[in-house]
Amino acid sequence: MAAIVMRTMLSVPGIRERFIEKARDAAADVLCFDLEDSVAWDDKPSARALLGRVLPDFPKRGRQVFVRTNGYDTGLIEQELDALVQPWLDGVSVSKVERARDVQRIDDYLTLLERARGLPDGQVKIAAWIENAHAVSNAYEICHASERLVGVCVGGEDYAVSIGVRRTKGGAELELARRSTVNAAHAAGIAPLDTPWTDIRDPDGFADELRRMREIGFLGKFCIHPDQLAPANDVFTPPPADVEWARRVVNAYDEGVEQNLGAVALDGQMIDKPVLEQAEHVLARAEQIEVMEQSR
Repeated sequence: MAAIVMRTMLSVPGIRERFIEKARDAAADVLCFDLEDSVAWDDKPSARALLGRVLPDFPKRGRQVFVRTNGYDTGLIEQELDALVQPWLDGVSVSKVERARDVQRIDDYLTLLERARGLPDGQVKIAAWIENAHAVSNAYEICHASERLVGVCVGGEDYAVSIGVRRTKGGAELELARRSTVNAAHAAGIAPLDTPWTDIRDPDGFADELRRMREIGFLGKFCIHPDQLAPANDVFTPPPADVEWARRVVNAYDEGVEQNLGAVALDGQMIDKPVLEQAEHVLARAEQIEVMEQSR
């Protein structure tokens, strides 16, 4: 079970104050203020300054506030962390992570900044982006690189470039990256988030992709438009029927234990330990989401 609910992470351009204002009411689990792709190179210092000015008083309402940094190899991330590691910051979404050492170095710098500024150790979490062939090959090591890691995101566009193909709606070219990332993230106990759906004029295609990504094990979606939040939150929330099934499974199994039975039947299905664990996972996630939403 991932430590933080991340059904939706909404990208908010860090250079556009009007978009930052609109995000005040966005129903995302994580608001991710971007300093990377949405900000031109010459505007990056201005964007850092803008976020440092407006985010200290930004209303969280149970949401997490992250900043998406530039990649480790750009030489910008140290400046970005120095400018933005403050009490209001919940985490950083780090672009183009290629190896575990990238995460470990960022962890070390975050620890230094937290201690220098009187913040609790480990306050600032990390979500790493898996965006090229090297990163996919190193996904397991990346996902286990730091206790600060709470999530990992697939970057579909950059990954497609790295393997020499164009991105398609069907997503066959992303199959390995997605499944490798999902497996590595669950092995590490963190949340895997799927790559953005870029065609905001095709909500049906988006809905279909959400369902497929849930089925292969993703726990959330990186979103680029507020209209994507409601359907993504819905898909990555256990439906009431699943929650009711899970409760019945747990009750039936507990009754079986009282009767000293190794397995029991429910609706014609044998309920053994693996099925019990599936049910417990559904109930734990539903409870996590309920607690988070009650704080909003």
